[in-house]
Amino acid sequence: MSIKLFRRHISNFIHSTSVLHHIWDPINKNHCLDIRYINPNANLLTRSLTSFPLAKQINQKSIYVLDSILPLKSHVRSASNSAVEMTMDKDVVRFCISKQLERSSNGFNQRETKQKRVKMSKKAKLNELRFYRLKAKKKMRSPNPEIRILYRLGKAKRKEEWLIEKLRKFDVRKAAAEVYDPEILTEEEKFYLKRTGEKKKHYVPVGRRGVFGGVVLNMHLHWKNHETVKVVCKPCKPGQIQEYADELTRLSKGIVIDIKPNNVIIFFRGKNYVQPEIMSPPDTLSKAKALEKYKYEQSLEHTSEFIEKLENELEEYYKHKARFSKEKGSSPKD
Repeated sequence: MSIKLFRRHISNFIHSTSVLHHIWDPINKNHCLDIRYINPNANLLTRSLTSFPLAKQINQKSIYVLDSILPLKSHVRSASNSAVEMTMDKDVVRFCISKQLERSSNGFNQRETKQKRVKMSKKAKLNELRFYRLKAKKKMRSPNPEIRILYRLGKAKRKEEWLIEKLRKFDVRKAAAEVYDPEILTEEEKFYLKRTGEKKKHYVPVGRRGVFGGVVLNMHLHWKNHETVKVVCKPCKPGQIQEYADELTRLSKGIVIDIKPNNVIIFFRGKNYVQPEIMSPPDTLSKAKALEKYKYEQSLEHTSEFIEKLENELEEYYKHKARFSKEKGSSPKD
Protein backbone atom coordinates (compact mmCIF):
# COMPACT_ATOMS: atom_id res chain seq x y z
CA MET A 1 0.00 0.00 0.00
CA SER A 2 2.85 2.34 0.86
CA ILE A 3 4.46 1.67 -2.56
CA LYS A 4 1.25 2.70 -4.38
CA LEU A 5 0.98 5.92 -2.36
CA PHE A 6 4.67 6.58 -2.98
CA ARG A 7 4.30 6.12 -6.77
CA ARG A 8 1.21 8.37 -6.83
CA HIS A 9 3.09 11.00 -4.88
CA ILE A 10 6.02 10.86 -7.34
CA SER A 11 3.60 11.22 -10.27
CA ASN A 12 2.05 14.32 -8.74
CA PHE A 13 5.52 15.67 -7.99
CA ILE A 14 6.71 15.28 -11.59
CA HIS A 15 3.59 16.86 -13.10
CA SER A 16 3.93 19.96 -10.96
CA THR A 17 5.32 22.75 -13.12
CA SER A 18 7.18 24.43 -10.29
CA VAL A 19 9.69 21.59 -9.78
CA LEU A 20 9.87 20.14 -13.35
CA HIS A 21 13.19 21.85 -14.07
CA HIS A 22 14.72 20.10 -11.01
CA ILE A 23 14.17 16.75 -12.74
CA TRP A 24 14.99 17.78 -16.30
CA ASP A 25 18.55 18.87 -15.44
CA PRO A 26 19.52 15.59 -13.71
CA ILE A 27 18.09 13.57 -16.62
CA ASN A 28 20.14 15.48 -19.19
CA LYS A 29 23.29 15.32 -17.09
CA ASN A 30 22.82 11.57 -16.37
CA HIS A 31 22.80 12.27 -12.59
CA CYS A 32 20.80 10.75 -9.76
CA LEU A 33 17.68 12.19 -8.18
CA ASP A 34 17.39 11.94 -4.38
CA ILE A 35 13.89 12.05 -2.86
CA ARG A 36 13.37 12.27 0.89
CA TYR A 37 10.20 12.08 2.95
CA ILE A 38 9.90 15.13 5.20
CA ASN A 39 6.99 13.81 7.25
CA PRO A 40 6.00 10.22 6.44
CA ASN A 41 3.17 10.17 9.00
CA ALA A 42 1.45 13.28 7.63
CA ASN A 43 -1.31 13.62 5.01
CA LEU A 44 -0.62 13.10 1.31
CA LEU A 45 -1.34 16.81 0.75
CA THR A 46 1.04 17.93 3.49
CA ARG A 47 3.91 15.71 2.43
CA SER A 48 6.71 17.46 0.62
CA LEU A 49 9.70 16.25 -1.32
CA THR A 50 13.12 17.73 -1.69
CA SER A 51 15.16 16.99 -4.84
CA PHE A 52 18.76 17.74 -5.64
CA PRO A 53 21.18 16.20 -8.18
CA LEU A 54 24.07 14.15 -6.87
CA ALA A 55 26.94 12.28 -8.48
CA LYS A 56 26.68 8.53 -8.86
CA GLN A 57 27.65 6.59 -5.78
CA ILE A 58 29.30 3.21 -6.20
CA ASN A 59 28.36 1.61 -2.87
CA GLN A 60 24.60 1.58 -3.52
CA LYS A 61 22.51 -1.53 -3.65
CA SER A 62 20.04 -1.79 -6.53
CA ILE A 63 16.52 -2.75 -5.42
CA TYR A 64 14.49 -2.82 -8.69
CA VAL A 65 13.87 -0.87 -11.88
CA LEU A 66 10.84 1.35 -11.71
CA ASP A 67 9.65 1.20 -15.33
CA SER A 68 5.94 1.46 -14.59
CA ILE A 69 5.95 5.17 -13.66
CA LEU A 70 4.39 6.50 -16.84
CA PRO A 71 5.03 10.26 -16.43
CA LEU A 72 8.71 9.82 -15.57
CA LYS A 73 9.11 7.25 -18.32
CA SER A 74 7.72 9.67 -20.89
CA HIS A 75 10.28 12.34 -19.86
CA VAL A 76 13.09 9.80 -20.03
CA ARG A 77 12.01 8.63 -23.47
CA SER A 78 12.06 12.19 -24.77
CA ALA A 79 15.59 12.68 -23.45
CA SER A 80 17.19 9.35 -24.37
CA ASN A 81 16.62 5.61 -24.44
CA SER A 82 17.29 5.12 -20.70
CA ALA A 83 16.03 3.23 -17.69
CA VAL A 84 15.12 4.38 -14.19
CA GLU A 85 16.83 2.69 -11.24
CA MET A 86 15.63 3.19 -7.66
CA THR A 87 17.97 2.63 -4.71
CA MET A 88 17.33 3.12 -1.02
CA ASP A 89 19.83 4.26 1.60
CA LYS A 90 18.33 4.61 5.11
CA ASP A 91 15.66 7.34 4.77
CA VAL A 92 16.72 8.40 1.26
CA VAL A 93 15.07 7.12 -1.95
CA ARG A 94 17.31 7.73 -4.95
CA PHE A 95 16.30 7.52 -8.63
CA CYS A 96 19.09 7.20 -11.18
CA ILE A 97 18.62 7.89 -14.90
CA SER A 98 21.26 5.85 -16.73
CA LYS A 99 21.75 3.47 -19.64
CA GLN A 100 19.43 0.55 -20.29
CA LEU A 101 19.77 -2.31 -17.83
CA GLU A 102 19.36 -5.99 -18.46
CA ARG A 103 18.38 -8.60 -15.89
CA SER A 104 20.88 -11.40 -15.50
CA SER A 105 21.56 -14.16 -12.99
CA ASN A 106 23.59 -11.79 -10.79
CA GLY A 107 21.22 -8.80 -11.03
CA PHE A 108 20.99 -5.86 -13.41
CA ASN A 109 23.92 -5.51 -15.78
CA GLN A 110 24.47 -3.08 -18.56
CA ARG A 111 23.63 -4.43 -21.98
CA GLU A 112 26.77 -5.30 -23.83
CA THR A 113 27.17 -3.60 -27.14
CA LYS A 114 27.33 -6.21 -29.88
CA GLN A 115 29.68 -5.61 -32.73
CA LYS A 116 27.72 -5.44 -35.94
CA ARG A 117 28.97 -7.58 -38.78
CA VAL A 118 30.22 -5.45 -41.60
CA LYS A 119 28.22 -6.29 -44.69
CA MET A 120 30.16 -6.57 -47.91
CA SER A 121 28.84 -4.69 -50.84
CA LYS A 122 27.81 -6.49 -54.00
CA LYS A 123 30.81 -5.14 -55.85
CA ALA A 124 33.20 -6.38 -53.14
CA LYS A 125 31.69 -9.87 -53.29
CA LEU A 126 32.03 -9.97 -57.07
CA ASN A 127 35.64 -8.84 -56.83
CA GLU A 128 36.39 -11.58 -54.30
CA LEU A 129 34.81 -14.25 -56.50
CA ARG A 130 36.67 -12.92 -59.51
CA PHE A 131 39.95 -13.17 -57.58
CA TYR A 132 39.36 -16.84 -56.69
CA ARG A 133 38.37 -17.67 -60.28
CA LEU A 134 41.53 -16.06 -61.66
CA LYS A 135 43.61 -17.89 -59.08
CA ALA A 136 42.08 -21.25 -60.08
CA LYS A 137 42.46 -20.46 -63.79
CA LYS A 138 46.11 -19.64 -63.24
CA LYS A 139 46.69 -23.05 -61.66
CA MET A 140 44.76 -24.86 -64.40
CA ARG A 141 46.80 -23.17 -67.15
CA SER A 142 50.13 -23.55 -65.38
CA PRO A 143 52.96 -24.88 -67.61
CA ASN A 144 54.00 -27.20 -64.76
CA PRO A 145 51.99 -30.48 -64.97
CA GLU A 146 52.50 -31.15 -61.26
CA ILE A 147 50.63 -27.95 -60.27
CA ARG A 148 47.74 -28.78 -62.63
CA ILE A 149 47.39 -32.36 -61.34
CA LEU A 150 47.67 -31.38 -57.66
CA TYR A 151 45.03 -28.66 -58.06
CA ARG A 152 42.55 -31.04 -59.68
CA LEU A 153 43.36 -33.76 -57.14
CA GLY A 154 42.76 -31.43 -54.17
CA LYS A 155 39.48 -30.26 -55.64
CA ALA A 156 38.31 -33.85 -56.21
CA LYS A 157 39.24 -34.90 -52.67
CA ARG A 158 37.29 -31.98 -51.20
CA LYS A 159 34.28 -33.02 -53.24
CA GLU A 160 34.66 -36.63 -52.06
CA GLU A 161 34.63 -35.53 -48.40
CA TRP A 162 31.56 -33.39 -49.04
CA LEU A 163 29.70 -36.32 -50.67
CA ILE A 164 30.57 -38.68 -47.82
CA GLU A 165 29.23 -36.11 -45.35
CA LYS A 166 26.00 -35.85 -47.37
CA LEU A 167 25.53 -39.63 -47.51
CA ARG A 168 25.77 -39.88 -43.71
CA LYS A 169 22.40 -38.13 -43.49
CA PHE A 170 20.73 -41.07 -45.25
CA ASP A 171 22.01 -43.70 -42.83
CA VAL A 172 18.96 -45.27 -41.19
CA ARG A 173 19.28 -47.18 -37.96
CA LYS A 174 18.15 -50.73 -38.46
CA ALA A 175 15.45 -51.89 -36.10
CA ALA A 176 16.12 -54.83 -33.82
CA ALA A 177 15.58 -58.08 -35.71
CA GLU A 178 12.37 -59.81 -34.70
CA VAL A 179 12.72 -63.41 -33.63
CA TYR A 180 10.59 -65.63 -35.87
CA ASP A 181 10.65 -69.30 -36.77
CA PRO A 182 11.59 -69.69 -40.46
CA GLU A 183 9.50 -72.27 -42.27
CA ILE A 184 11.27 -75.33 -43.66
CA LEU A 185 10.25 -76.21 -47.21
CA THR A 186 10.84 -79.55 -48.89
CA GLU A 187 12.45 -79.83 -52.31
CA GLU A 188 9.09 -80.67 -53.90
CA GLU A 189 7.48 -77.57 -52.41
CA LYS A 190 10.38 -75.40 -53.58
CA PHE A 191 10.13 -76.84 -57.11
CA TYR A 192 6.36 -76.23 -57.20
CA LEU A 193 6.69 -72.65 -55.93
CA LYS A 194 9.54 -71.96 -58.38
CA ARG A 195 7.48 -73.11 -61.39
CA THR A 196 4.45 -71.16 -60.14
CA GLY A 197 6.49 -67.98 -59.68
CA GLU A 198 8.05 -68.24 -63.15
CA LYS A 199 4.66 -68.55 -64.82
CA LYS A 200 3.19 -65.54 -63.07
CA LYS A 201 3.47 -62.21 -64.90
CA HIS A 202 3.23 -59.90 -61.89
CA TYR A 203 6.51 -58.57 -60.50
CA VAL A 204 7.98 -55.84 -58.28
CA PRO A 205 10.72 -53.67 -59.85
CA VAL A 206 13.85 -52.59 -57.97
CA GLY A 207 15.46 -49.77 -59.95
CA ARG A 208 18.19 -47.26 -59.34
CA ARG A 209 16.71 -46.22 -55.99
CA GLY A 210 17.45 -49.67 -54.60
CA VAL A 211 15.47 -51.16 -51.70
CA PHE A 212 13.20 -48.62 -49.98
CA GLY A 213 9.83 -48.68 -48.25
CA GLY A 214 7.77 -48.74 -51.45
CA VAL A 215 9.35 -52.01 -52.66
CA VAL A 216 8.39 -53.86 -49.46
CA LEU A 217 4.89 -52.34 -49.60
CA ASN A 218 4.37 -53.64 -53.16
CA MET A 219 5.53 -57.12 -52.13
CA HIS A 220 2.91 -57.26 -49.35
CA LEU A 221 0.23 -56.02 -51.73
CA HIS A 222 1.11 -58.83 -54.19
CA TRP A 223 1.12 -61.43 -51.41
CA LYS A 224 -2.45 -60.47 -50.58
CA ASN A 225 -3.63 -62.45 -53.63
CA HIS A 226 -0.62 -64.58 -54.61
CA GLU A 227 1.74 -66.88 -52.77
CA THR A 228 4.83 -65.89 -54.74
CA VAL A 229 6.16 -62.70 -56.23
CA LYS A 230 9.03 -61.91 -58.61
CA VAL A 231 11.43 -59.07 -57.81
CA VAL A 232 13.22 -57.74 -60.91
CA CYS A 233 16.43 -55.82 -60.17
CA LYS A 234 17.50 -53.54 -63.04
CA PRO A 235 20.09 -52.02 -63.19
CA CYS A 236 22.06 -54.32 -60.93
CA LYS A 237 25.81 -54.56 -60.43
CA PRO A 238 27.58 -57.94 -60.16
CA GLY A 239 27.06 -59.35 -56.68
CA GLN A 240 24.43 -56.77 -55.75
CA ILE A 241 21.55 -59.18 -56.33
CA GLN A 242 22.48 -61.16 -53.22
CA GLU A 243 22.51 -57.98 -51.11
CA TYR A 244 19.02 -57.12 -52.37
CA ALA A 245 17.79 -60.64 -51.54
CA ASP A 246 19.12 -60.49 -47.96
CA GLU A 247 17.72 -57.00 -47.38
CA LEU A 248 14.26 -57.87 -48.71
CA THR A 249 14.21 -61.08 -46.66
CA ARG A 250 14.92 -59.07 -43.49
CA LEU A 251 12.31 -56.40 -44.24
CA SER A 252 9.46 -58.52 -45.63
CA LYS A 253 10.02 -61.79 -43.65
CA GLY A 254 9.61 -63.68 -46.92
CA ILE A 255 11.49 -66.79 -48.12
CA VAL A 256 13.82 -66.72 -51.12
CA ILE A 257 12.90 -69.57 -53.48
CA ASP A 258 15.31 -68.91 -56.34
CA ILE A 259 17.67 -66.27 -57.77
CA LYS A 260 17.74 -66.21 -61.57
CA PRO A 261 20.79 -65.27 -63.70
CA ASN A 262 18.82 -62.39 -65.24
CA ASN A 263 18.66 -60.65 -61.81
CA VAL A 264 15.22 -61.96 -60.83
CA ILE A 265 14.41 -63.12 -57.28
CA ILE A 266 11.35 -65.29 -56.50
CA PHE A 267 9.94 -64.79 -52.98
CA PHE A 268 7.44 -66.94 -51.12
CA ARG A 269 5.24 -65.26 -48.50
CA GLY A 270 5.12 -68.29 -46.14
CA LYS A 271 2.50 -70.82 -45.15
CA ASN A 272 1.28 -68.89 -42.10
CA TYR A 273 1.47 -65.45 -43.68
CA VAL A 274 -0.40 -62.61 -41.96
CA GLN A 275 -0.38 -59.18 -43.58
CA PRO A 276 1.21 -56.66 -41.16
CA GLU A 277 -0.55 -53.45 -40.15
CA ILE A 278 2.41 -51.32 -41.30
CA MET A 279 3.49 -52.76 -44.63
CA SER A 280 6.21 -50.17 -45.25
CA PRO A 281 8.92 -50.65 -42.57
CA PRO A 282 9.85 -47.50 -40.60
CA ASP A 283 13.61 -48.16 -40.93
CA THR A 284 13.60 -47.53 -44.69
CA LEU A 285 13.94 -44.44 -46.86
CA SER A 286 11.15 -42.76 -48.79
CA LYS A 287 11.07 -42.72 -52.58
CA ALA A 288 12.42 -39.16 -52.88
CA LYS A 289 15.21 -39.68 -50.36
CA ALA A 290 16.21 -42.97 -51.97
CA LEU A 291 16.63 -41.19 -55.33
CA GLU A 292 18.67 -38.41 -53.71
CA LYS A 293 20.91 -41.00 -52.05
CA TYR A 294 21.40 -42.75 -55.39
CA LYS A 295 22.56 -39.49 -57.02
CA TYR A 296 25.11 -38.86 -54.27
CA GLU A 297 26.35 -42.45 -54.51
CA GLN A 298 26.80 -42.15 -58.28
CA SER A 299 28.68 -38.89 -57.88
CA LEU A 300 30.90 -40.41 -55.17
CA GLU A 301 31.68 -43.41 -57.36
CA HIS A 302 32.73 -41.24 -60.32
CA THR A 303 34.74 -38.91 -58.05
CA SER A 304 36.62 -41.87 -56.54
CA GLU A 305 37.48 -43.15 -60.03
CA PHE A 306 38.66 -39.68 -61.04
CA ILE A 307 40.88 -39.42 -57.92
CA GLU A 308 42.42 -42.81 -58.69
CA LYS A 309 43.12 -41.70 -62.26
CA LEU A 310 44.78 -38.45 -61.10
CA GLU A 311 46.93 -40.30 -58.56
CA ASN A 312 48.16 -42.63 -61.32
CA GLU A 313 48.96 -39.62 -63.52
CA LEU A 314 50.89 -37.96 -60.69
CA GLU A 315 52.83 -41.15 -60.01
CA GLU A 316 53.76 -41.49 -63.69
CA TYR A 317 54.86 -37.85 -63.76
CA TYR A 318 57.15 -38.37 -60.76
CA LYS A 319 58.64 -41.47 -62.39
CA HIS A 320 59.24 -39.59 -65.64
CA LYS A 321 60.79 -36.69 -63.71
CA ALA A 322 63.12 -39.02 -61.79
CA ARG A 323 64.13 -40.82 -65.02
CA PHE A 324 64.78 -37.55 -66.82
CA SER A 325 66.93 -36.16 -63.97
CA LYS A 326 68.88 -39.42 -63.84
CA GLU A 327 69.58 -39.36 -67.59
CA LYS A 328 70.57 -35.71 -67.39
CA GLY A 329 73.02 -36.44 -64.54
CA SER A 330 74.62 -39.41 -66.37
CA SER A 331 75.06 -37.52 -69.68
CA PRO A 332 78.67 -36.16 -70.36
CA LYS A 333 79.14 -32.48 -69.69
CA ASP A 334 80.18 -30.16 -72.59
